[in-house]
Amino acid sequence: MFKTLTATVIFSLALSGTANAATYDDAVDNAQAGDYKAAFADFKLLTDQSDADIQYNLGNMYRNGQGVHQDYEEAIKWYIKAADQGYALAQFTLGDLYRKGEGVSQNHVTAVTWYAKAAEQGHADAQYNLGNMHCNGDGVARNDALAVKWYTKAAEQGVAFAQHNLGYMYRKGKGVPVDYVAAVKWYTEAAEQGNAKAQTNLGLMYDKGKGTLEDDSTALKWYAKAAEQGHVKAQVRLGTIYYSGEGVAQDYATAVKWYTKAAAQGNAKGQFNLGLMYLYCHDVKQDYAQTHLCWDRAPADSHEKTASNRDVGMMTPSQIEQAQKLAREWAPTKAN
Repeated sequence: MFKTLTATVIFSLALSGTANAATYDDAVDNAQAGDYKAAFADFKLLTDQSDADIQYNLGNMYRNGQGVHQDYEEAIKWYIKAADQGYALAQFTLGDLYRKGEGVSQNHVTAVTWYAKAAEQGHADAQYNLGNMHCNGDGVARNDALAVKWYTKAAEQGVAFAQHNLGYMYRKGKGVPVDYVAAVKWYTEAAEQGNAKAQTNLGLMYDKGKGTLEDDSTALKWYAKAAEQGHVKAQVRLGTIYYSGEGVAQDYATAVKWYTKAAAQGNAKGQFNLGLMYLYCHDVKQDYAQTHLCWDRAPADSHEKTASNRDVGMMTPSQIEQAQKLAREWAPTKAN
């Protein structure tokens, strides 16, 4: 349902125990310089200190095959040593590995256990992922109220995905009473960080006047920001706004632009609407073959696709043949 954050493999710069600081600094310097063999040798010299930072870094090196042959069993061993000492980043990383089944058998229950340990210590990404586990019922009974609890903790620490999801929970009344004002607040927090889904949903709130005054220009601003990032729903909505002249001057060329971008990603509404533009000559040359192509690309079970639309009765046999050739050669693109 929601995007899950993944641990970014880094080398810890802190030294929590009594290990030889000079050797530890050498190890980190070597790792950051890309001399992983030297870094691995340095870290191994320090393992008798039982320092969680060293254990975590060794886990990273075994996981990624940096300075040593990749060995997930060894990586898990060192991560657990660090995690058992309360090292939140190691706990989060273990949660990630068990959630994805990376180097271990996938086990969402174990993932929840490790995410919870890190989340309780205030690790923001773990809080967000734990919220997802509760929201989706992965490794734990589905519980929207607990999802909201952990999304809130992560959102308050600035995690944009958590802010978006929290906005969604308030908008839909999942785990909390419906509260459009709160939804707008959290969508705004995430949108200002560049979260495309939040930008689209914030545009929708201004579009419909939910939780805020209806404001076409502000809605357009947020739809445009999301559409420029490739968010397909925002692209379709922008196409419709410019096609209909909702709060802006009617502009078929801009409508075609955004419908084309959405259609290229395989969106059924974008494909259908672009087909209409070609059929009725809206700022494009009438092209039955392109209309047929657009409608042929739409998913078979989409409501936009009907037999009468696909056939486009005015087409000649050669135009139908051309459209079918284009359809065979076409493949959807992905947003950046």
